Amino acid sequence: MIPAKISLVTVAAYHVPKLREFYLSLGWAETEISSDNYAVFRTSGVLLSIFPIEEALREAGLEPTQQDRTPPIFKGVTLSINVENPEQVDYILQEVEKHGGRTINKPKDASWGGRIGHFMDPENNLWEVAWNPTATFNEYGAMISF
Repeated sequence: MIPAKISLVTVAAYHVPKLREFYLSLGWAETEISSDNYAVFRTSGVLLSIFPIEEALREAGLEPTQQDRTPPIFKGVTLSINVENPEQVDYILQEVEKHGGRTINKPKDASWGGRIGHFMDPENNLWEVAWNPTATFNEYGAMISF
């Protein structure tokens, strides 16, 4: 059996120092191994790393193409920040804009009973901010069910 767990999410960055600074400006805590060449942030349950895209491609055995040299509009992955009350959705999206993020859709009540909004970081990584009234969180703040 393969363990069903995600312990690290790596964002392949076009400019690690710029992306690192964005997440630092949000108040996210780095690990001691972070630098302008590689950064790792603590989140509730999963580490978020920022790694140069050319090195990520090389490690995976892929050759960079011309298309890999600029951030696409959407990379096909959405990262989520799930919160414990609906007001946090609005607050987070307001704060993210102050630090260089770009709101894609403003907070709104969702058809499934929650509240949701989206933003992109400076390299077009898509983030969802969501409150789900049935979500439960563990003592570390990680969502364990919804």
